[in-house]
Amino acid sequence: MIDMWNFAEQLNKYGPNSPNRQWSKNEAQSYCTWVTRTHYENFSAVSILLPRNLIPHFYPVYAYCRWSDDLADEVNQGEEVLILLDWWRKELLKIYAGGNCVLLHPVMVALKPTIEKFQIPQNPFLDLLKAFTQDQFKKRYLTFDELIQYCENSANPVGHLVLYLADSYNEENARRADLICTGLQLANFWQDIARDYHQLGRIYVPEEDWLRFGLTETDFAQGSATKEFREMLRFQVERTEQMFQEGASLLERLPSTIRLDIELILQGGLGILQQIRAVDYDVLTKRPKLSKRDQVSFLVKVLGKSLFRAMRGPFGLKPRIDLCYQAIGSKNPTIQIY
Repeated sequence: MIDMWNFAEQLNKYGPNSPNRQWSKNEAQSYCTWVTRTHYENFSAVSILLPRNLIPHFYPVYAYCRWSDDLADEVNQGEEVLILLDWWRKELLKIYAGGNCVLLHPVMVALKPTIEKFQIPQNPFLDLLKAFTQDQFKKRYLTFDELIQYCENSANPVGHLVLYLADSYNEENARRADLICTGLQLANFWQDIARDYHQLGRIYVPEEDWLRFGLTETDFAQGSATKEFREMLRFQVERTEQMFQEGASLLERLPSTIRLDIELILQGGLGILQQIRAVDYDVLTKRPKLSKRDQVSFLVKVLGKSLFRAMRGPFGLKPRIDLCYQAIGSKNPTIQIY
């Protein structure tokens, strides 16, 4: 197994044209663990705060999402992407077909027992592929409502998957999780405006907002942000922050075992918005990014809240105190970004 993630190599090794082989559960799980640990992401879903019994199930879910995303963005755009996404969809559906279907990809082998244990329906997995397919055709969004509809497939299914893993899925929890997940997706869009435009030819900022602030596509192609661009992005950041604030009510509805991890994800999203503010909304010059110091700060903040709740009484988070001390005393208490 290679040390660093190179998707072209992964696709050659494990894609539809690779030699067929059967994978043991241990081999498949090890591969998903490696995929997860080799990636930087803003928002941690597999952190030291996650209950140990859930970590092996989060790894294959992340690996599925990672492969789906890279099939859409790391392969030459066009017909090849659509063929690969269709292959990936069919590999997933083998899990749900039952019978004697042979799973040939390590991610699917590892994912199968997780799907069965938590009774996860196929829709969240398939909805992600709908969004990645849409990316191949749609490069602009006219309205904010149109962008939100895209997020319903590109981001919200991830929140639903987490709720299933936490045995906490219901319609009201899903609605609140959608606010957080859409907020995370939007924060990533605002962070990556330059990259998305120059590398992928996409602009996720709604065109109605360009017009409102007097911008044209030329403003996205420039190497620095105009005053109008900064004001437009300030508006987007404030709107996204409000979404996070509304979605934060999900935390009190979750089991204590998963609550800290979700709160850490939320802090990561808010942190990206703060980083955008810190560069005065000029994301065209430099991509805002969370530093290790930021990550540790979020971790300490969440752990501090946990300790405070634990001292409030028997219905707080006392079972998590040992984990809090373990994390604070760690030689490297940084967030394991998934």
